[in-house]
Amino acid sequence: MTTFEGNFTQDPSVLRFAIIIGRFNDLVTGKLLSGCQDCLKRHGIDVDPNGTQVDYVWVPGSFETPLVARKLAISGRYDAIICLGAVIRGQTPHFDYVSAEVTKGIAAVGFQTGVPVIFGILTTDTMQQALERAGIKSNLGWNYALNALEMASLMGAIHQEIPSSIYQNHNTPALPSSSQQNPLITESLSEVSEAQNLD
Repeated sequence: MTTFEGNFTQDPSVLRFAIIIGRFNDLVTGKLLSGCQDCLKRHGIDVDPNGTQVDYVWVPGSFETPLVARKLAISGRYDAIICLGAVIRGQTPHFDYVSAEVTKGIAAVGFQTGVPVIFGILTTDTMQQALERAGIKSNLGWNYALNALEMASLMGAIHQEIPSSIYQNHNTPALPSSSQQNPLITESLSEVSEAQNLD
């Protein structure tokens, strides 16, 4: 049997990432982005916005993140997508609704497309708690980037070892032609389709 795990020994120049950042609470999300960039840069990734390895997408807030993440994932351009945001509890149920939907939405994108989508949305009770996690005590942006690097490596390793032929008889939902650049997307959606047919 084979043991699969992500590693950091591959050529970093072949990897491509997208980072989605929510503008809402940008005092926090900007710091998360800095931590994310620092980690990627230290692992050999060119984080220059004018470069070819990292694309940056700004959205109004965390709630809009899953839709944009799915659009990027099905393009087939990225090895992993990092979602950064901050949802801070207020005096209304708004926090609970947004947090729940964003969490489910981001998870669904990864499952439906086969592209690792990293959940980097802080959900805290106070602004102070958010800032502590974005640089005052530690910067979770670094962790989110590290997760993206590991998952990109892991998915690549799995794809190399598991023959694509096992998916040939599956019926796959229609995808934009650009998604064919990433075979993991087609394969994962094949599995989703088969599971739906069994229901």
